[in-house]
Amino acid sequence: MTSDLRQSLGELGERLAADHLERRGFQILARRHRTRFGELDLVAWDGRVLVFAEVKTRRSRRRTPFESLHDGKQAQVRRMAAAWLAEVTERPRAAELRFDAIAVTVDERRRLMAIEHVEAAF
Repeated sequence: MTSDLRQSLGELGERLAADHLERRGFQILARRHRTRFGELDLVAWDGRVLVFAEVKTRRSRRRTPFESLHDGKQAQVRRMAAAWLAEVTERPRAAELRFDAIAVTVDERRRLMAIEHVEAAF
């Protein structure tokens, strides 16, 4: 898959994941926020919990999207979250921070097949 197709698939997955979080009562504070450690997919707030969501998108169900969420990636997301907290001063103060994983599966026509949301995934 070319990087343009991969990027557009990732953007679609992030949009679908953001819609999912909004349906669950979250406000999206940041999408694709660049830090020196990489890019945070989504940062969301529900009035109590600040969620850093790592979104993985796939076009089939042959493999789980969570396979690529290994220890190194989890550490990178934590570093990116710490950078976001330090950089963004106009943000809610939360008693609880959480790292969620959201797997989005779409079909060949890019229609949503499934969303798996694991709260406090790491």
